[in-house]
Amino acid sequence: MFRILIACLLAVTVAGCATSQRPQADQSEIVARSYRDPGPSTLTLYTMINTRTGSGAHTSLMISASERVIFDPAGSFRADVVPIKDDVLYGITPAVERAYRSSHARETHYARIQTIQVTPQQAEIAYQLAKQSGPVPGAYCANSTARLLQQVPGFEQIQTTFYPVKLSDQFGQIPGVVTTEYRENDSADLQAGLAANNAALNQLEAASTN
Repeated sequence: MFRILIACLLAVTVAGCATSQRPQADQSEIVARSYRDPGPSTLTLYTMINTRTGSGAHTSLMISASERVIFDPAGSFRADVVPIKDDVLYGITPAVERAYRSSHARETHYARIQTIQVTPQQAEIAYQLAKQSGPVPGAYCANSTARLLQQVPGFEQIQTTFYPVKLSDQFGQIPGVVTTEYRENDSADLQAGLAANNAALNQLEAASTN
């Protein structure tokens, strides 16, 4: 177990699965930014993977329930238009989702995106569990996501792991999961990607209010 933790800590140093110190939104901001996707209820597992080594760097889970959120345990993502409470990102519009995946995909990492349609009840359970998870310690991104999924009916077979790719492999074995990859070849600097996408979202926000 000690070696597992050391390996994960080394990976997150360069990839973004570290102790989060993101500013916390108040409830009024969360309500104002709330977004519900018009499509079916889904769970989407994001796995950020090193393009050179194939090792996992970060795990997160987008939950499309009564509202669409991303459970981003110990994550690095932040944007001015995205309220954050503990490790849950709110207001996940299509533009924000694109910014999220774009921020993580870069020369050194790509995003494996796995989506499964679920019942509204399953999605709502996942949503409530995400909100109840509180802030997640660094290096526990895959572990906390696996533990959340285990509590959703129909996902009890998910085994706890500290390895993002191992969790992704388990998730991919569930019937109905659709897997895609998202790649970009821009700067390896995660912070540069976050800043660029934050600026793009702010520009879109300004255009929509004019």
